[in-house]
Amino acid sequence: MVTENKSKIESHANHLARAWSDGEGVQPLTAVDPDLTIDEAYYVQLQTIQANVESGRKVTGKKIGLTSKAMQEMLGVGEPDYGHLTDDMEVNNRGEIPANRVLQPKVEGEIAFILKEDLVGPNVTSLDVLQATDAVVPALEIVDSRIKDWKITLADTVADNASSGLYLLGNNPKKITDIDLKQIGMAVYKNDTLQNTGVGAAALGDPAKCVAWLANKLAKYDITLKAGEVILSGALSAAIEAEPGDHFYVKFAELGEVSVTFTE
Repeated sequence: MVTENKSKIESHANHLARAWSDGEGVQPLTAVDPDLTIDEAYYVQLQTIQANVESGRKVTGKKIGLTSKAMQEMLGVGEPDYGHLTDDMEVNNRGEIPANRVLQPKVEGEIAFILKEDLVGPNVTSLDVLQATDAVVPALEIVDSRIKDWKITLADTVADNASSGLYLLGNNPKKITDIDLKQIGMAVYKNDTLQNTGVGAAALGDPAKCVAWLANKLAKYDITLKAGEVILSGALSAAIEAEPGDHFYVKFAELGEVSVTFTE
């Protein structure tokens, strides 16, 4: 971390943490600090993750966001972003999420990679990703924001751990050699009503390409993707708002299904 920015980084991390202590979203960081750079925003994220690890949480993987051209154009960027997953963020498949575990959640369907080998950037390819993957599973990511009303810029979402909330994984891992990641179809249901559909190629054309991007991006911060980690490779369709009482069911061709219920 850049020494002269250390106090600012810590202050911004504490600002985002207040969302949980107050039980509601906070002002965007870019409103507090209009000159916040993307690099500084990643250091805010790392500051938060470091504090979480020091409090006893364990990093279980990473998530990749902004993998669709539509989302990149909306935020005026040309590449994805990423966040960290920790053990307290995982929810059991077919489990429940009480209202006090989230602030303003939205649900996305994704393909998750389970690694069997480390991936060390900066020259990782999609083929390297396939060779390092033990299995893939269907996943639901519950994105959430500490920023009030989702009034985010790229720097805001990066600092806020890429708007990570919770995640859950399917129960039937598939070997990467048994499927075509680009062609896997997905259907998302909310309260038994079809909301949207997607396909593997929606994530940068190939979910493995997203994971390769992540490994190479992390090299800048001396971070390695570790064997055993879960990598959420990016949403295959638009995020859907969730309210207490909502039930989500997502079915993936060849990979199976995942579901979750939001409770009062």
